[in-house]
Amino acid sequence: MGDMRELEDALRDTALPRGDVGADMAAGRFAARAEDEGLLEVAYGAVESPFGELLAAVTPRGLLRLSYDPSRNDSVLEEIAAKVSPRVLEAPPKLDPVRRELEEYFEGRRRDFDLKLDWGLTRGFFQKILRATARLGFGELATYKQMAEAAGSPRAVRAAGNALGSNPIPIVVPCHRIVRTGGKLGGYGGELGPYIGGPGVKRHLLELEGALDERGRPRLPGA
Repeated sequence: MGDMRELEDALRDTALPRGDVGADMAAGRFAARAEDEGLLEVAYGAVESPFGELLAAVTPRGLLRLSYDPSRNDSVLEEIAAKVSPRVLEAPPKLDPVRRELEEYFEGRRRDFDLKLDWGLTRGFFQKILRATARLGFGELATYKQMAEAAGSPRAVRAAGNALGSNPIPIVVPCHRIVRTGGKLGGYGGELGPYIGGPGVKRHLLELEGALDERGRPRLPGA
């Protein structure tokens, strides 16, 4: 851990205003050194969105985490350190593919994400629900009941809702595309789990994908 602390201290010592070219170059150099020395297993950084700044974290396996709530950044990073790896370092250049694809999505220029995903923060039934959710296409809606069925437990509708509410990779794993039977939007993010989102964010994403009718109701297949 001594080498890792040395790298982190060096990053802090070179701190420049966010967005400064020098700061970005320094962060990139230290992240590369950490990676070369096998000390970097999770890279994190900020990603802009229409809802404010997101915290994103990636590993060599793929995108691990997206968080809406900046006030929880420390606890999110602590969770990653405890459950995935303590070798966590702020390395904005590592987030460039995530940043680019999200920007294209929010601008209406991308329908499908090409990002690899790291499921390290999910387990068991919850992971089954989220993997099934990740297979939904742009603007394609499903109900909580349908997702429980897709995970092999048709009666576990409430558990499916809890899994979706605690989705660690929102937007890219599109839990916003899951709605209630009967055509209501249902909860999103903070309403069903520890991560922040909310019905306004859910509605924005569904409007972006053209998944709502003229009355603002979900366009469910067969409805």
